[in-house]
Amino acid sequence: MTAVTPAHAAHHPADILARAREVVDPILREAVDSLPEPLCRMAGYHFGWWDERGRPVGGRPGKMLRSGLAISACAACGGPPRAAGPAAAAVELVHNFTLVHDDVMDRDVTRRGRPAVWSVWGIADAVLLGDALHALATEVLATRLPRTAAGVAVRRLENTVVELCRGQHEDCRAESAGRTRIADCERIAMGKTGALMGCACALGALCAGAGVAAVATADRFGRELGLAYQLTDDLLGIWGDPEAAGKPPGDLARRKRSMPVVVALLSDTAAATELGDLYRDADRPLSPHDIERAARLVTEAGGRDATRRRAERRIRAALRALPSGAGSADLRALVRLVSERNR
Repeated sequence: MTAVTPAHAAHHPADILARAREVVDPILREAVDSLPEPLCRMAGYHFGWWDERGRPVGGRPGKMLRSGLAISACAACGGPPRAAGPAAAAVELVHNFTLVHDDVMDRDVTRRGRPAVWSVWGIADAVLLGDALHALATEVLATRLPRTAAGVAVRRLENTVVELCRGQHEDCRAESAGRTRIADCERIAMGKTGALMGCACALGALCAGAGVAAVATADRFGRELGLAYQLTDDLLGIWGDPEAAGKPPGDLARRKRSMPVVVALLSDTAAATELGDLYRDADRPLSPHDIERAARLVTEAGGRDATRRRAERRIRAALRALPSGAGSADLRALVRLVSERNR
C-alpha cells in the first residue's frame, strides 16, 4: 500500500470506527429500507436500530471493525474515506448475515445484549434474513461502485463468502470430530474470520484505485489481523465478560473445539486427559460446575497461554504487512484495538 498522510486520519480506534459508522450507516439504512416486510424490520432489529415492533431504540450497535478496515485501507492507499463507503457497507452486511446464521447454528439466544433474531422470529425467518443481507451486500457493490471496479469487487466478495461457508462448515464438523489439529483450527479461523477482514482491506484498496500488488498486501494484512481476532475470540468464548460481549461465553458448554481447547487436548498432560473425558460424553450436558472445571483444565494444560501467544504472533505478522509511512496510522490503530479487545 502506498504510504501517504491523509488529512482526515483519526488515529484513535474509537474515532476511526465512529467515522466508519458515519460513512456506512446511511448506506446500510437505505439498503435495509429496500427490503420487504418483515425482513426490513428484522434487519433493523438485528442492527440495533429498533425493537421487534419497529420502534426506535438505543440498541447496542456492532463494532464496525470491518467497515473501519475498509475505509482505513482506502485512506492508506491515497483514497478519500467516502470512496470506500459501498465496500465498507457490503462487508458489514456480509458480516451481519454470518452473525444471524451463526446464532441459528449455535443456538445462541442472545446477540448484543438482547434476543437474537431467530429466537424472536424463528429459525426459518432468520435464515431468510441472512440470505437477504448477503443479497444486499452484492447489490450495494454492483450499484454504488464505479463500473470499472464493481465487477472485481463483487467477484472478490462472493469468493470470500464461499470461503466463509467452507470455514463455518469445517468449524461445525470439528465439534463432532474425534481429533482436531492446530492446523485445522488455523484454517477454520482463516475461513471464518480472516477471509472477510482480508476482503474488507482489499476492497478498500480497490476503492482507492490501488494496483494489484497493493490490493494483495492489503488482503494479507487483513487476513493476519483476522486470525489474531479469531484467536482472541476463542479466548473470550471461554473467559470473556458476558456484560462486555452481550452474551454469555458458551464455547465450553457446546464442547466447541476452539484453539485453547485443541491445544490443551494435544498437550499430553493429566489435565488433557481429564478434559478429554468431559468432552467425550457429548450426550450429557455440561453443568456449570463442569464448565468451570473445563476452563481450569484448559488453562492448566497450557491452552490459554499458547492461544494468546499465537494471537500476538499474528498481530506482529499483520504489522509487518503494512508500510512504515504515516498513511497506515489508522490501520495500526485498529491493530492495537484488536490486540486489546475484550468483546
